Amino acid sequence: MGKTAKEMTVVKGVDLQRYMGRWYEIASFPSRFQPRDGANTRATYTLRPDGTVHVLNETWSGGRRGSIEGTAYRADPASDEAKLKVKFYVPPFLPIFPVVGDYWVLYLDDDYQYALIGQPSRTYLWILCRQTHMDEEVYNILVEKAKEEGYDVQKLHKTPQADPPPEEESAPVDKKGFWWIKSLLGK
Repeated sequence: MGKTAKEMTVVKGVDLQRYMGRWYEIASFPSRFQPRDGANTRATYTLRPDGTVHVLNETWSGGRRGSIEGTAYRADPASDEAKLKVKFYVPPFLPIFPVVGDYWVLYLDDDYQYALIGQPSRTYLWILCRQTHMDEEVYNILVEKAKEEGYDVQKLHKTPQADPPPEEESAPVDKKGFWWIKSLLGK
């Protein structure tokens, strides 16, 4: 799309409280650092008393659970646009220096059941759902919306999701988690 790409339309007036909870990744633009066999990827959001959001990202690869935690907050507290910043610490288990990424809600249904998430460079895109599976019709609507916003939807890769989803305790932990950080940095 180059420099002529239009400004993305971002959802306004998101109720963060309703947005909280678990979201399953149905599809995304894969990061080259993400495990190729990554599955059951999900995010869990918890609203803190100070208005920031605790973020837990998890994925399973080779039978191991990888996770990283961070904090999301409104990019501009005075704006009602759903533009958030997400801050993770590197390395995940030793908070040394923060890495900050953009999290823009481009589409959200009225019942807060599915969402389209992007960021200003259009390098990354996520289709999220409250369930592990999404109706093809809904999926296609979100893909079309992404296309309208200037994304190259050919790069979308569907994320395998088990039904029922795995439990945190049932898998050995992968302590590396660095690919999450590299994804955010876009390197």
